Amino acid sequence: MLTQIINGKILTPQGWLKDGSVLIRDNKILEVTNCDLAVIGATLIDAKGMYIVPGGVEIHVHGGGGRDFMEGTEEAFRAAVATHMQHGTTSIFPTLSSSTIPMIRAAAATTEKLMAEKDSPVLGLHLEGHYFNMKMAGGQMPENIKNPDPEEYIPLLEETNCIKRWDAAPELPGAMQFGKYVSSKGVLVSVGHTQAEYEDIRTAYEAGYTHATHFYNAMPGFHKRREYKYEGTVESIYLIDDMTVEVVADGIHVPPTILRLVYKVKGVERTCLITDALACAASDSQDAFDPRVIIEDGVCKLADRSALAGSVATMDRLIRTMVQKAEIPLEDAVRMISETPARIMGVDDRKGTLQRGKDADLMILDNDLNVRAVWAMGKLVEGTNKLFA
Repeated sequence: MLTQIINGKILTPQGWLKDGSVLIRDNKILEVTNCDLAVIGATLIDAKGMYIVPGGVEIHVHGGGGRDFMEGTEEAFRAAVATHMQHGTTSIFPTLSSSTIPMIRAAAATTEKLMAEKDSPVLGLHLEGHYFNMKMAGGQMPENIKNPDPEEYIPLLEETNCIKRWDAAPELPGAMQFGKYVSSKGVLVSVGHTQAEYEDIRTAYEAGYTHATHFYNAMPGFHKRREYKYEGTVESIYLIDDMTVEVVADGIHVPPTILRLVYKVKGVERTCLITDALACAASDSQDAFDPRVIIEDGVCKLADRSALAGSVATMDRLIRTMVQKAEIPLEDAVRMISETPARIMGVDDRKGTLQRGKDADLMILDNDLNVRAVWAMGKLVEGTNKLFA
């Protein structure tokens, strides 16, 4: 099966390419070329002058389409993944909020089954917790939160091969041993739901914590204790150049001015965009997996309004927020949903950019940055053939 996409502005690692074409054979990109002459035997697709960009790599998402990954079932996983794919996500790391060990095992079994399928968009499991600072629990379920426990995390990592990322608060007892062990297994370790200050973050980075979970959310910034001022987690992470960050770019979790600041200080190579979406994203559902959560002002929050609790965003909304509200160039916004998260998760050998030999994951955006078509592993995603309507 040979497909040729022409007549679009193609985002390549070298910049925008006009009047070229993307050639796809089966599930791979055969070539990205500046020639748009029709290839014999190829199915020709006219992008109608729109943007042709890499598909989104989602590294922090709890659910969508009315289903939550904490349910652990194949049905829930497939529904949530399919929902996000319609909005430009072509690779996904399903995320569990702080969970019990049986819940983690159930989700891991489902993840491993889906990962084994041909051309699967599911690349691994992300555990957001449950080793967090109780004072910074936010939307996490407090009854599941505890200190790092090697009798839990060592067996989990020995018996599964799908856990690709695990978040924890580095100031907790046992958190440094956790970071060293988990990172030694090739798993991304991320700082989250924390009150860590500079020395904690510096030590954590050396122990294997190289990423920051929903940067600015569930972590303190610059603050005072009595008459003296202290750096917060935010400033500490800024000071460690090689630490990567993710931001919930819905325009609500982090205001556009701060999104712009993160982009300015950390840069495209160290900043990726996430939805942190809950089950109610891209659905008519008003229910979250956690009964304490409500939807209000276009965001999920605890009913007592003490904290945000996830978003209802999708991948395309992240791009629109960065470009239209934070005034960041489109090519940089796209790189932060594709190239950068792929590199952070160690899958950039096959994901994240439009290049020969990489997986055929791409989408077409119109001038208003709405998704008009999505291909995942060379297949047009159901419900995204708006290019042809």
